[in-house]
Amino acid sequence: MKPAIIIHGGFFSESSGSEEVKTAKQEALKEIVSKGYDFLQQHTALETAAYTVALLEDCDLFNAGLGAQIQADGKIRLSASLMDGKSRKFSGVINIEEVKNPIYVAEKLMSFEDKVLSGAEAQEFARREGFGYFNPETRQRKEDYIKKLNESLRMGTVGCVALDREGNLAAATSTGGKGFEMPGRVSDSATVAGNYANEVAAVSCTGVGEDIVNAALAASIVTRVTDGMSPENAVNRSFNELKSFDGFAGVIGISSKGEVFHDCSHPYMVWALSSGEAEVFS
Repeated sequence: MKPAIIIHGGFFSESSGSEEVKTAKQEALKEIVSKGYDFLQQHTALETAAYTVALLEDCDLFNAGLGAQIQADGKIRLSASLMDGKSRKFSGVINIEEVKNPIYVAEKLMSFEDKVLSGAEAQEFARREGFGYFNPETRQRKEDYIKKLNESLRMGTVGCVALDREGNLAAATSTGGKGFEMPGRVSDSATVAGNYANEVAAVSCTGVGEDIVNAALAASIVTRVTDGMSPENAVNRSFNELKSFDGFAGVIGISSKGEVFHDCSHPYMVWALSSGEAEVFS
């Protein structure tokens, strides 16, 4: 099986007025997908998905990790999840604070019986497992918070779906939330609605978390592909269901046959793929 990787960096809405930032995001995605593909040559899909999302978390251009939005009470809370298509195991953290890479905390939880933790308990777990203190707040996000940017500027999540040479699939997703939300809100990114994989297909989502949860989007698409639908038809069917409530979402995915697919309900989702040569799209 020829390895493949696809990633997303959310929507371009945050940089819609700046071609400079848009170009910077495209260049960052190209570099990150290339590094992810190189890593995939010697690692599993699961390891690669976590590694690549961590690279996205470390880039302050995206709304995850270092670039995360600030919530209504002035705090940054991060959510991330990881799913292994081979074992069907899912792990994640919800609203964790003061860690550098929530996706790595989610990866650590994969080997524990209790695989999804939230809030203070997630942070305590991270500390016990050696994840040190990190403040992800950036000057730009602080300025955004102070100015109370309007809702249209708050869409964003990062994700990775990988297919390794053994034919195994994995998906990973991470987010800093939508910005200015009510503390305690749970996004789709640490649920099977936003991040899902099995032995047949894997999907990572971005967009409005509530819309994605309402549609059970990632799990819905993967289930339909598993039941025999082509990825294209599965995505079309699921996105038609989103239209009934004007759902805002984008997806990336790979099937076990190596079929790479994507779609978004509103332009423009930024994404990139590599099966040997990096390509960036928006």
